[in-house]
Amino acid sequence: MKSTGVIRRIDELGRIVIPKEIRRNLGIRDGENVEIFTDSDSIILKKYYRMSTSTDLACSLCELINSEFNYKIMITDREKIISESGFKEELINKSLPQEFINIIEEREVLEGNKTIIFENIEISGNFVFIPIISLNDSIGLVILYSEENLTNEASIGKLVSSIFSKKLDI
Repeated sequence: MKSTGVIRRIDELGRIVIPKEIRRNLGIRDGENVEIFTDSDSIILKKYYRMSTSTDLACSLCELINSEFNYKIMITDREKIISESGFKEELINKSLPQEFINIIEEREVLEGNKTIIFENIEISGNFVFIPIISLNDSIGLVILYSEENLTNEASIGKLVSSIFSKKLDI
């Protein structure tokens, strides 16, 4: 564990303020949740990822969509790819480009021919980006890919996004 040298007083309601610089470095935005852990005499705050609790569901859905419809698919949280099928397994845990984060925040379904780059991996073709919205918060993306013209990808992606949304709303 790395010391930050920051000391904060707990107020009468038991609250502390996490300094803006630390929140910025960890990518914690206003209104986001943190998870609280304890370890002997320590309190550990960790950025909370609602999508990480559904990684098994993401993997199952990706495999199903790829095997039944032969679509390449990725599912992301707000920062990284959490599951894929039909692409390269090395994409798992790759950080999302800012363009994808913008799509998540704008909550719009986008389709089109694109070249996307994940660190050193470049993929060109037709993509559909469907935001996953749960409890009125945009928390990730379903990304479908085809080398040919898109047909049913948007409908399938919306279905996957809806399944995630319903699962996380519980």
